[in-house]
Amino acid sequence: MTRPLTSVERSIQGRNTWLQEEERKAIESRGETGRMEFWLRVTRSRIAKDVKAGRNDVIPGFTSVCRLFKLAIDKRAEGDARLWNHLMQYAKQVLEQPDPRN
Repeated sequence: MTRPLTSVERSIQGRNTWLQEEERKAIESRGETGRMEFWLRVTRSRIAKDVKAGRNDVIPGFTSVCRLFKLAIDKRAEGDARLWNHLMQYAKQVLEQPDPRN
């Protein structure tokens, strides 16, 4: 028998369910572009909350990730897909790991 969820666990579960549902709606309405726009909005909101909480390193961190992504796109367009492939492989590995908070 499993124990009942704590209020924190229920909150995390509710948030994850909401994220999945909103992502599904975005895909239904605008396809992969809708998915991308949804995650950009969620990320922008989270960045604002982190800055408000005094974690200002989130801005240069996000900037670095964006620059890396643009570099990978540029290199792939030039015919060298190695960075793109590595980045996508790493992203897949990280995103497939279960969230330890669940």
